[in-house]
Amino acid sequence: MELDPRRLRVLHAVAVRGGVVDAARLLHLTPSAVSQQLAQLEREVGQPLVDRSRRRVGLTPAGQLLAARAERIEQELAEARRELARVSGRVTGPVAIAGFSSAICHLLVPALRQLTTTQPDLEPRVVELEGPVALRELRTGGLDLVVAEYDVGGPGATADPAGLSTAPVADDEYRVVLPADWSPPPGSVRDLADRPWVVGPPGSACGRALERISAEYGFTPHHAHTAVEFPTVLALVAAGLGAAIVPSLALGGTRADFVKLPSLPVAGHRRVAALRRSSGSGPDPLTEAVIAALREAATTLGLKPPADEAL
Repeated sequence: MELDPRRLRVLHAVAVRGGVVDAARLLHLTPSAVSQQLAQLEREVGQPLVDRSRRRVGLTPAGQLLAARAERIEQELAEARRELARVSGRVTGPVAIAGFSSAICHLLVPALRQLTTTQPDLEPRVVELEGPVALRELRTGGLDLVVAEYDVGGPGATADPAGLSTAPVADDEYRVVLPADWSPPPGSVRDLADRPWVVGPPGSACGRALERISAEYGFTPHHAHTAVEFPTVLALVAAGLGAAIVPSLALGGTRADFVKLPSLPVAGHRRVAALRRSSGSGPDPLTEAVIAALREAATTLGLKPPADEAL
């Protein structure tokens, strides 16, 4: 009995993605092609590997055994790539990266521009995706790296998500921004006690930063407007409709239609980090190259290295 490693990879994809359709997306194949590969593999081993009696495709005990072996083969191939990268100093192959909008625009794009020179054989694919959906894609192989953010000191800020490891990129401090044409111009946060605010949804990171500031300065902010995306927040501020708290990365350079107040330590900061699948064999050279370039891009923008990590 001779087994085709390519068909074992298809079986492994079905196992980790939980079905033929999702496995086809991961492998960039049609569902029909995945089904054909599975059927051929079953003919090779002489027994069913997929339980088709249920609405959702599952694996038989024989299928589970082969899928586990296929996972070991994938790990061995990953280790071979690491060793080749150590020998040559170059990384080769595709890497799928997801992130939130401001990180893609201001960190990932310049990082990838740099990598076209330093690592020309790297083949990046960028997806604008965040939250639980991005983490599921990362865990099941649809992504190799997720650039994420979290409010330092907020819930879930310390523990790595299950099955994933976190590589810190930079600390991005929160800034208070206000319209340039407000009169009289506020000189400090205390002068904003009776002014309108543009805020994020309840429980958002910037919302918690505003809570810290208002508690420190003893006022209850007037939540005049609610916005999720930072371009929307900044547009409302520029129109004179309220002050807001945004991370420095979202500012994207200097604008004349709003004013940044001096940095406030009490506001805190968010951590920008790169998440990848945990591996007992060490980090993948593809993701290592991207993370190094992200850190360099963050330094160029003037973001601070993570306070509790040595970069």
